[in-house]
Amino acid sequence: MKRAYIFFLVVALISMTQVLGQTPQKHQVEVKKDVVFASPEGFDLTLDVYTPKTGKSSYPVLVVIHGGGWLMNNKSIMDQMSEYISGNAEYVVVNVNYRLLSAQNNTVTMNEIVEDVFGAVLWVKDHIAEYKGNPEKVAVTGDSAGGHLTEMVVLAGDNLKSHGFSKEPYGFKPSYLPKGKTAEQVAAEGGLDVQAAVVSYGAFDMVGNARGGFEKDGNIFWQIGGAKARGFFGNEYNVDDNVKMYEAVSPIYLIPDANKKKLPPHFFHVGSKDTTTPPRSIVAYMDKMKEKGHSNLEYWVHEGRNHAYLDSGANEFLGNSFEKDAIEPLNKIIAFLDSVFY
Repeated sequence: MKRAYIFFLVVALISMTQVLGQTPQKHQVEVKKDVVFASPEGFDLTLDVYTPKTGKSSYPVLVVIHGGGWLMNNKSIMDQMSEYISGNAEYVVVNVNYRLLSAQNNTVTMNEIVEDVFGAVLWVKDHIAEYKGNPEKVAVTGDSAGGHLTEMVVLAGDNLKSHGFSKEPYGFKPSYLPKGKTAEQVAAEGGLDVQAAVVSYGAFDMVGNARGGFEKDGNIFWQIGGAKARGFFGNEYNVDDNVKMYEAVSPIYLIPDANKKKLPPHFFHVGSKDTTTPPRSIVAYMDKMKEKGHSNLEYWVHEGRNHAYLDSGANEFLGNSFEKDAIEPLNKIIAFLDSVFY
C-alpha cells in the first residue's frame, strides 16, 4: 500500500503545478464562477456554471465532481473538462466543490462529503433553470474519488434522513435542502434522481480502503491535505467495530436489485495502465451491477493511459496531458450523453 500512496503523492505534487492550455471550443460559453450553494458550519461550498451560447433556451445538465482521494484538489482540476463539454456539446455543465476530509480542522467525515455532493445536485435541480439548464434532464459524473461520489448520488440518493449519521439506520442530510422540505420529503419525491451517470476510473469500496490502510499514517494523502491521519468518521470509529457506517458510503455494498430500483444508464471508462483504480476493479463493480439485473452499462478502456487523464493541464509523472489524452474520452462521454438526452 505504501507504494500506492507514494504514487498518489507524486500525482498530487505534479497536479499542483499544472499549466493550463487553451481548451478547443466549437461555440462560446458563458461562465459563472464560484456560486455559493451551501455553507455547512460556515464553510462556503461553491460551484461553477458553464452555459453554451448556441441560441437554445434550455439544455440538459452535467454535474461534475472532481477527484483527489477525498483529501486534495478542488473543482479547478476539472476546469478544462467543463470548458470542453460545454463548448463542444449542448450541455450546461456544473463543476462543484465539496469539503475535503482535512477541512474544518480535520473534522469532516465521509458522510459529510457525500452530503455536500447531494446538496450540490439538489441546488442544481432548484436553480439551474436560471442558467438555461433543464432540471428534469440531469447527469452526474466524476473521476476517481469523484466517481465514488457519482455512484453515491445514483445509489444512495433516496437514503436521506434528517438525523444523518448520528444514529442507525444511517442516512444522509444534504448540505443544501429545498426551502421548506425535510430530507425525508426530498427522498420521497425522488429529488436526487438523475438520468445518466458517467464514472471515470472510480473507487467503490470504503471498507476495503479502510482495511487497506487509508486511515493510517502511511497514507501520504493526509500529509498532502495538511492533516493528521484518522478514520473516515473520526478517531472514535473504526471499520471493524462500525462496518455498517463504512458500508453506507461504499457503492459496492449499495447496488439494488433491478426489480426494486432501476438505475440510470452508465458509462464507465478507465486507462489500461491505471494502477490506482485498475480495469479489473471497474469490471468487478460492473459485474456486481449485472448480477443485480442492471444491463444499461457501457464500458471503454483508454489504451496506454494511467490514472487521472481527464485532469486539467499536464502530469509528467503519469505521462498525461489534457490536450493529448482527454479529448477522446470526452468525445465518448458526449456521445453517451447524447444517446440519453438527444
